[in-house]
Amino acid sequence: MSFSISAADLAAFFEDYAGRKDSAVLERAVTKNGVKAASFDWHSKADNDQHFSIDLSTGNVADQKQSGRCWMFAALNTMRHDMQQKFNLPEDFELSQSYQFFWDKFEKANYFYENVIQTANLPHDDRKVAWLMEAPQQDGGQWDMLCALIEKYGVVPQSAMPESYNSSQSREINAVLNNQLRHDAVILRQLVQQNYAPTRIDEERRSMLNNVYRMLSYAFGEPVTTFDFEYRTKKDHEFHRDANLTPTEFFQKYVGWNLDDYVSIIQAPTKDKSYHQTYTIDMLGNVVGGRPIKHLNLPMDEFKALAVKQLENGESVWFGSDVSKYSETKLGLMALNTYAYEDLFDTELAMSKADSLDYGESMMNHAMVLTGVDIVDGQPTKWKVENSWGSKVGEKGYFVMSDAWMDKYCYQVVINKAYLSDDLLAAQAKEPVVLKPWDPMGTLA
Repeated sequence: MSFSISAADLAAFFEDYAGRKDSAVLERAVTKNGVKAASFDWHSKADNDQHFSIDLSTGNVADQKQSGRCWMFAALNTMRHDMQQKFNLPEDFELSQSYQFFWDKFEKANYFYENVIQTANLPHDDRKVAWLMEAPQQDGGQWDMLCALIEKYGVVPQSAMPESYNSSQSREINAVLNNQLRHDAVILRQLVQQNYAPTRIDEERRSMLNNVYRMLSYAFGEPVTTFDFEYRTKKDHEFHRDANLTPTEFFQKYVGWNLDDYVSIIQAPTKDKSYHQTYTIDMLGNVVGGRPIKHLNLPMDEFKALAVKQLENGESVWFGSDVSKYSETKLGLMALNTYAYEDLFDTELAMSKADSLDYGESMMNHAMVLTGVDIVDGQPTKWKVENSWGSKVGEKGYFVMSDAWMDKYCYQVVINKAYLSDDLLAAQAKEPVVLKPWDPMGTLA
């Protein structure tokens, strides 16, 4: 049965609107100032001040500029925090995000080709194929994807491969590169459908990857293979020089992490995902044959307890959330009382976290770093967040996240396995359930 809006319906809606004594006032306020400004609740600022019982020293914030590299910035920031403490590095020291950006796009191209070949006999309008073609590659990623890159290519300081126009403003290269990948997909699908030998397909694929390498080198500069690491210590200003390092040597010597120790914990309360079970996502990754995506799903109380434990031990925490919800960028606030949309429009908007995920209202879209937490009577009340949007937002780039906001909109943290109980270690070791490519836990930060 269909429903058409009638003249009587419209008359009733008009009458309801006219009968509200505040309609004219609110109309003027919202049309002039916008929805956010008209619904902003100043009490949110007072409720979420920049004071924390646990507050790690982490140096200057970075700036991803007009690119979707938050997951890289957040991950590399957790590593540089540790490096700054170990080696007395200056506040503005950064690891090269551009170096990882280059290799991520190069490997994503090959990963895309792999998925195109695997799905080549499906119709072009099959949902899997359509999903692949929607975004052959993009800037975003997840923790395990960065680990896969580092395991293969290492890391370098930003001085060895600085930012370029295209690393800081990626829209142009993304448009051309995705054009190239879709063009290549047509050829690869035809070769598979026409039963060409795998060696012939590999030959064509190598030629395509050569094109991609050239495009990325023009856009970002060709990645370094060896470099000299020079720095002056923060406290005593001593000069250090370490010559002729490879990116892998640099990672081993200066970062020194065993990446296998750091695992992804998710908070997904949907009916299709059991707690204390691991999950992976079909067709999600970047390095073919590299570290796969793997998430352990936990209840929120266990999820937060692990983050607190890691902070208590002086380690910052990579996390993923839906930063678009109830977030005020200039003031650096992420709190449920930041905007009173329901009061403004006299309506109901509340959805459970599970329903928000199932119905597309919310999903992870940004990665940042937890660098502090305020514990009151044994419970977290607010969290300190290092963003990657430069120092002109928040408190010199640092945000405050209320604990209630974390409950609602935080979906992933990366935790050192040293802080997992034996039961959680056993759960994390389970074989993962494979989720569909479009599952919300597969979205990229």
